[in-house]
Amino acid sequence: MSNFNNFNNPHRYTLEKGSKKYNCPAADCGKKTFVRYLDIETGNYLPDQYGRCDRESKCSYHLNPYSDGYAKAIQEQERGNHSTIPNKWAPQQKKVAPPPPPEPVFFDFETFKQTLKPERYEKNVFIQNLCSRVQFPFAVDDVTAVIQLYRLGTVANGYRAGANTFPFIDSQDRVRAIQVKQFDEQNHTTGTDFLHSIIKKHHTLNNKPLPAWLDAYTKQDKRISCLFGEHLLSKYHSNPVALVEAPKTAVYGTLYFGLPQTPESLIWLAVYNKSSFSFDKLKALKGRFVYVFPDLSKDGSTFKEWETKAKEYERGLPGTRFILSDLLEHLAHADDKSKGNDIADYLIKQDWELFRKRNIQEQPPQSEPKKVTGVTKVTPQQNIIFSPVATLPTVEVIRHKPIETVQSWSNDIAELENYFNSIELPTQPIKLNACITITDCSLFIESHFLTVKANNGKRTFLPYLNRLQELKQVFY
Repeated sequence: MSNFNNFNNPHRYTLEKGSKKYNCPAADCGKKTFVRYLDIETGNYLPDQYGRCDRESKCSYHLNPYSDGYAKAIQEQERGNHSTIPNKWAPQQKKVAPPPPPEPVFFDFETFKQTLKPERYEKNVFIQNLCSRVQFPFAVDDVTAVIQLYRLGTVANGYRAGANTFPFIDSQDRVRAIQVKQFDEQNHTTGTDFLHSIIKKHHTLNNKPLPAWLDAYTKQDKRISCLFGEHLLSKYHSNPVALVEAPKTAVYGTLYFGLPQTPESLIWLAVYNKSSFSFDKLKALKGRFVYVFPDLSKDGSTFKEWETKAKEYERGLPGTRFILSDLLEHLAHADDKSKGNDIADYLIKQDWELFRKRNIQEQPPQSEPKKVTGVTKVTPQQNIIFSPVATLPTVEVIRHKPIETVQSWSNDIAELENYFNSIELPTQPIKLNACITITDCSLFIESHFLTVKANNGKRTFLPYLNRLQELKQVFY
């Protein structure tokens, strides 16, 4: 059951609030990480198989009473109609009604400010990597601007010394949570923590009482209750939003696409993790155009889940439009999908200076997206701007096979169209090269022809023509 349904159209059955957990009924789990469904009209628990396991990545058990006929059967019985209730329901009376949700407790602002001390950045591995160790180091001014934009900080001491802090700051500049991440010199994550947890451990080990704010803060169930970068929404009132999963990805998006210097510039925000694509968080985006870049997953489950939720959320957010890019789903290699790669994994392989010139300065003028209702998958032309990874898989091919500059592709396009129209396209996946496996040849060819025809002769879009020519050679 979604947050949208609870918020906009309350249902009778809801997951129990609070910290109480039960043993998961899944045969391969059994951990005490299970949240049960309640009947809010009677205060009864539903049968113990109805609920959700919090071990999302290792178990993912979730049985919803609306999904198997249970809710409908109860409704029919209460109307006096004959209906068999699934699973021989035997209600268990809840003794105490769930309390109302408490007011949020915010992270202490003075403690947060300590992470921003200028002298700490010399020890910040993530920041130093961006300036000197990554394959294409960024300009110091750009890194400094991103630090200030997102208020990135540093852990100075202890077992997380040198780690970067990613603060979740809401639209009223209140710090909701501070994620701490340690990186190696290749900017791969080596450890994840939260600053409140680090401070609590320090006090406990030294037999010190917790500060009053920390004691209250750690007792609440929900701490990451806003988007990473949400504080930027009030500063950039009408800018379109690029929404990703992790804060690190949002930082890379800003470094590659550039800072939000005009009303058309993207502001990059993050939800935190896969399950954080929720109505409670996304309602802050009301009235915006939101370009969504889900992480890859082995079976495409993340994209499908976010797409379904986005369709639902739009109905409760007037004027909001979610546009999901499925380009990675079509072009990414199976290994990348199994690793759960995201757009940043493709961006970091590019020279950011060339990337900005190719994907921003040389782009044809774009009209404002039409304000229509409904989640939209971007067109091939929109993918160039909002999912520039369209050109990334061919980088190695271009590097090894220099292609002569052309003024017009009309003859090449006509020749390729005649060829593909004359053959029967395979229905099984085709390996185009070491980087690309085509899962749907017909869709691949159609989208590429749309792009090359709309941008005939423009060198920025030459990789699309190259891929069509390369595919022809595969079929020879």
